[in-house]
Amino acid sequence: MPGFRFVVALILLAGIACLQGCNKKDRDLYYESSRKGSAEAPVKEVPKDILSAQQAFTALAQKATPSVVNISTISRKREEQPFFQFSPFFDDFFGERSRPQYRQSSSLGSGFLINREGYILTNDHVIRDADTIKVKLSNEKVHDARVVGRDPKTDLAVIKIDSRESLPFAVLGDSDKLRVGQWAVAIGNPFGLDRTFTVGVISATGRSNMGIETYEDFIQTDASINPGNSGGPLLNIYGEVIGINTAIVAAGQGIGFAIPINMAKHVVEQLVSKGSVSRGWLGVSIQPVTDEIAAGFGLKKAAGALVNGVVDGSPAARAGIRQGDVITAIDGREIKDVQQLQRVVAEIPIGKRVELTIVRGGKPLRLQLALGSAERAEALQAKPEARPAAWLGMTVEELPREMKLRGLSGVFISALDAEGGAAQAGLQRGDVILSINGRKIGNLADYGRAISESDNKGSAVFLVRRGNATIYFVLKTR
Repeated sequence: MPGFRFVVALILLAGIACLQGCNKKDRDLYYESSRKGSAEAPVKEVPKDILSAQQAFTALAQKATPSVVNISTISRKREEQPFFQFSPFFDDFFGERSRPQYRQSSSLGSGFLINREGYILTNDHVIRDADTIKVKLSNEKVHDARVVGRDPKTDLAVIKIDSRESLPFAVLGDSDKLRVGQWAVAIGNPFGLDRTFTVGVISATGRSNMGIETYEDFIQTDASINPGNSGGPLLNIYGEVIGINTAIVAAGQGIGFAIPINMAKHVVEQLVSKGSVSRGWLGVSIQPVTDEIAAGFGLKKAAGALVNGVVDGSPAARAGIRQGDVITAIDGREIKDVQQLQRVVAEIPIGKRVELTIVRGGKPLRLQLALGSAERAEALQAKPEARPAAWLGMTVEELPREMKLRGLSGVFISALDAEGGAAQAGLQRGDVILSINGRKIGNLADYGRAISESDNKGSAVFLVRRGNATIYFVLKTR
């Protein structure tokens, strides 16, 4: 009996100890900090510069996010019908199916308000071919939007909403002052997630030759940009817009591209005033200056743009520019390469007189000229370039933007005549033409020049991509 009493006493003592222990804070399911403005967290002292950076980002988000909008579009595209729908017996068999069928598609993107009147800057591909455009503001209100103007060559567009309330707007910065390593913040609508805020740095500036747009001068950043971010702002630490998020490299992470805001300013002014963009035109064909060309032409370095052709009657021809001249500066602004020359000329107003610095025979020379209209030049050249569309029984088109983003370059065969020379040689609809006679094909202009040369030779060697394979074909052109 005494032993039994001893065991019971031990059990009671253990129970009491358990109850007391269960009331202790260190037995809780989790540990909650009691820090209320004091340093009782696991890390006792956080460096002041880190706290300041955190406060800067939260303040930036609070100030800049309200100007960012979500853009949703709906478009209706007519579906291709079987060729026999035109038969008089088609209705008897298929009834309603004989009528035109349409497929509805929707997309999401981003944009940002640039003033209180409701003007919104975004990417052209966000609203391209849209039948209806809806804009959701930060206060969750939804408005119908209309297109003010589009510029596919820079992938920029301006849309507008009508609202009686005073709208928050973004402040535009100066992208020419950007330096690699500076903070960069992207805000947008990736995958439909409203106003996502991501932080990174400026990875590079002046990225071109990406094959995405006609005029390229991209800012590269590792701030996360995903589908749906397109059209949203890229900001500096002051909350100023320095770029418009536009593209990503699908094969890599942390590689996003934004259009510099200074390039967009020139476009926006014209889109708002007249709905389209007019660009300057020199009237020359140009090529890069390599080290070998620089040495052969007596240049100190491989920079500028080599003139390999001058259009008759163009501003360049009237000013006396010749084949073999190297353009090194415009109005004192150094020209580093072909892409920069194209961008600089495109930004100069039509009719404005400029001073070109060229190198001819190893000696610098200055010429004065007034720029013409690029749109007028394109209209004049449209007819000669129309012929290649049906060359050897095939019709070709520019690659879709999605294919360019995957790194592809060329043109694709959109239609093929079964009796034509291309089909007889083995080419198929959907093939991507990469090169002709060794000449790399980047767009329709390259294709037109290549087949013109092939006409004179009597044959052409095509390199095409079909699926994951590349194949050579030889076509007779006579």
